[in-house]
Amino acid sequence: MNWYRIKTAFIGLKRLATLSDQDKQACIDAHHFFQRMQQGEKTDTADETKAVADYYKVLNNMLSVFDLEKLYIPPQLNEKEGLYGNQLLCEQALLDTLNLATPEQSHLLDMGCGRGRIAHYLATITGGQVSGYNIDPNQLENAVEWAAECHMSDRLHFKTGDHHKPLQYDSGSFDGCFSIQAVWPFFKKNELDAHAREMYRVLKSGARYSCSEYLLTPHFDWTNEEHVALHKLYLPTLAATQSMYPADVCAALERAGFRILLSAPSKSEAWPICEQKRDLILMARKAVRALEAIRILPAWIEESLDLLQKGGQAWTDAEKAKIADLNWRIIAEKN
Repeated sequence: MNWYRIKTAFIGLKRLATLSDQDKQACIDAHHFFQRMQQGEKTDTADETKAVADYYKVLNNMLSVFDLEKLYIPPQLNEKEGLYGNQLLCEQALLDTLNLATPEQSHLLDMGCGRGRIAHYLATITGGQVSGYNIDPNQLENAVEWAAECHMSDRLHFKTGDHHKPLQYDSGSFDGCFSIQAVWPFFKKNELDAHAREMYRVLKSGARYSCSEYLLTPHFDWTNEEHVALHKLYLPTLAATQSMYPADVCAALERAGFRILLSAPSKSEAWPICEQKRDLILMARKAVRALEAIRILPAWIEESLDLLQKGGQAWTDAEKAKIADLNWRIIAEKN
């Protein structure tokens, strides 16, 4: 596994160094687009979706260099474990909430599956199948390669798709559905119902949807200048376009027909792990400057790392103030 991570980091560096000018500019434009959104600019969902795809096309490779192959920060469930260990604990806990009757015969849907590593882990421990759905074809290309390398192509399936459109699956296809920091931050309030109905449609009767998602807490106050200032700094770093309250998401799920079994804060905060990775990025910036000086890496990479570092600090401050939660838990069951 360690050799694989080293290999992945080198591949990420190579891809960053050889990105086309068009892709680099699209990533920078996407981040500026997110910032303008936070300044109050009115935007269309189609433009937001394109910006997310453009941003992740680069962020995917950048974060793989810093041991963030699964593009999410879990709660620190065990202080003795690092990022990867706590990710596995988070995924195991989420799987338990799906309450699968026969895990080895199950077929799960991973909404916003990224590079497919969560899908791989859950397919491994259940013995069943997992389908991943994601907007970024570059991440899915890596997911398909990894499934083949692990000899699991028969149990791991991936599709490129836009969450804002009907899901490309038949009704009643899945024994469970889950998402980790991948769904609700990308929907406007008036778009929540349509996606909730789609998730309800593709699940079997009695199946559950469970998530660990970025949401505002009830303590966030849009009239509080400090809250809003932090929000403007951290949201672009998350590559998120919207911020919902748990009550908004739960209401949409209930209108779709789900029964809410749980809506609760994360069992533990994520900011200690955020700080670990922020410090790693700070050290990496020194190496990046040296590589930029001898023209091995392009100058825009340090600018991107700077934005990640500042946004990461803002997130830490927001979570310490308990106004936002990276891993708010919702469990909903199809009637």
